[in-house]
Amino acid sequence: MLVDDQALLRVGFRMVLEAEDDLTVVAEAGNGADAVVLAAREHPDVVLMDVRMPRMDGIEATGQITTANPDTRVIILTTFDLDEYAFGGLRAGASGFLLKDTEPGELIAAIRSVASGEASVSPRVTQRMLELFGSKLPAPNPEETVAETRLCVLTSREHEVFRAIAEGLSNPELAERYSLSESTVKTHVGRILQKLGLRDRVQAVILAYELGLVGE
Repeated sequence: MLVDDQALLRVGFRMVLEAEDDLTVVAEAGNGADAVVLAAREHPDVVLMDVRMPRMDGIEATGQITTANPDTRVIILTTFDLDEYAFGGLRAGASGFLLKDTEPGELIAAIRSVASGEASVSPRVTQRMLELFGSKLPAPNPEETVAETRLCVLTSREHEVFRAIAEGLSNPELAERYSLSESTVKTHVGRILQKLGLRDRVQAVILAYELGLVGE
């Protein structure tokens, strides 16, 4: 689904996407409010979401769509790399962000990536965004035990891997640190995301920050 208040941009995106045999545009919306309604009706696999729109912005729409439709993935479209709106979109539940002038091949690859359950922005980039905009998150209270409570469902190894994900380590780096095969690392990461109710590794980095685990 394409969500942007500029009709010409939607036309351009549609032309690029529908040239691919495995991609179909099922709906378009010119504002966030309409996007929420259409997403509930059409159940798109992926939503390309603009941020600055009338009636309801893309961040609010992203939050509502990902809450109501957990299987729908959202990619935020932004004009500036690492801006506050891209960060807000990730916090709201988006699986990544793209610049509006991204190359068609990168756009298509990102859509396929998030549709398969991956994130289209690396955890390292998310970490950088937390450094820039983390002050807008509620400050973690070191006296609270919320982290221990939330993470008690993890095994000791999964807890270690979760902290390493929060550092921005890739699967090969995780495998090297813990002397594991990459397939075993993928299994650990998948279980961690499932147990914590997270969509992808980007959301794991954000959760770690919110729980006060980043920078410990």
